[in-house]
Amino acid sequence: MKNAIKYGVIIGVLSGVWILILHFAGVYENAYPNSDSSSWLEYLSVIIPFIGLYFGIKSFRDNYNGGRMEFFEGIFEGFKIMIVGGIIAAFFATVYIQYVAQSLKMDMMGRIGGAGVVGVLFTLAISLLLMNKQRNL
Repeated sequence: MKNAIKYGVIIGVLSGVWILILHFAGVYENAYPNSDSSSWLEYLSVIIPFIGLYFGIKSFRDNYNGGRMEFFEGIFEGFKIMIVGGIIAAFFATVYIQYVAQSLKMDMMGRIGGAGVVGVLFTLAISLLLMNKQRNL
């Protein structure tokens, strides 16, 4: 669980910092003050969970599992990382909406849910990429 907490905190904090970077860059106010469209800068945010999940699952395989990992072990570790990171990122988003951007008219929680779906897909792909080949099925 130590590995999941470490990489989950990294993903969550970097996602929170990314929300603030987008705010200070004026993306939220300039791109859609009254609509729910997306800016191209928001799409760059998928890099954070992809890299965090990749290094987190790889660290689990190499350091905690003796260099071997089955597909479902990678999925389970990725889900643990996503839960920790998702809770922290949702906290940052909630604080941002409540105290910084109260007049923002966009579905931030819907975007966090979408990020969860993207995280599940990344977990499946990374676990498949990093698992050891099975000799007998």
